[in-house]
Parts: sequence; C-alpha cells; structure tokens
Amino acid sequence: MRASRGMGDMKASKVPGKAMAKGGKANWIKGAIKKPGALRASLGAKKGEPIPAGKLAKAAKAPGKLGQRARFAQVLKGFKKGK
Repeated sequence: MRASRGMGDMKASKVPGKAMAKGGKANWIKGAIKKPGALRASLGAKKGEPIPAGKLAKAAKAPGKLGQRARFAQVLKGFKKGK
C-alpha cells in the first residue's frame, strides 16, 4: 500500500485491517486484558462465580479504572457464544 503525502511505503503491520485480511489471528481479546481478575478483586466477587449484572452495571458508571474494566466486561459479555 502506498501512503499519501510523501510518507513512503507503509509496512503491512502498520496498515489498519491488514492483519485480519492476511489471516492474522483474531485473538485480540487475550491481549486486551492486561490484568485478569482485577475487576473481580475490586468488586469483591468470589472466584468461580459470575459477577452479578447489577453489580457490574453499577461499577460501569464509576470513574477511572474500575469503570473502564466494568464497561469492557460488559462488552465482552456480549461476545459469549450461545447468548
């Protein structure tokens, strides 16, 4: 791909969408979760049990990292198969 305005050739890794088009792995979620279990620990939910939806919704309104993690968990919840 040729970039505009004199930027020269762009590497395939820098071109948006190229990794998926060339058969790149679609496992971006694994890399997006930096600290597994941090949301569960901050909410005080027991390991092995699902986080209640009401508790997750309340945490999603919180500012900072807690809110970010809760909102991301809500997004990932929609990706579950069979739901």
